[in-house]
Amino acid sequence: MSQTLLVVVLFVAAMAALPWLVRRIQQKQASNGMAAGTASKVLSAIAVGPHQRVVTVEVGPEHSRTVLVLGVTAQQVSCLHVLSPSAGLPRAPEADFASEMQKQTSAPPGRVDESAGAPHVQ
Repeated sequence: MSQTLLVVVLFVAAMAALPWLVRRIQQKQASNGMAAGTASKVLSAIAVGPHQRVVTVEVGPEHSRTVLVLGVTAQQVSCLHVLSPSAGLPRAPEADFASEMQKQTSAPPGRVDESAGAPHVQ
């Protein structure tokens, strides 16, 4: 009876340890297979539907990174566009809050700044 109980406890312990062991082996293989500086980096991800995204990923070695624009759904990943390493991504200009407030408050009363995109109010 106690021998059967010992076998059952060892079996349950082995089943509980199995997922941990598999993850550990996968992590070890992934870290061994990846050279320094070749990791991919997600730059942006935009949802275009409930299960669809457009993802921008930077891949490749450090000296020649390539940017991929990927369409990602629940069933597949499609490469939409490949940007060359020299092209880079355009950066949106960051407006300083203080300078924007100064511009808005220095405008004459009854007028709205044209750069804000609103029509003139007279």
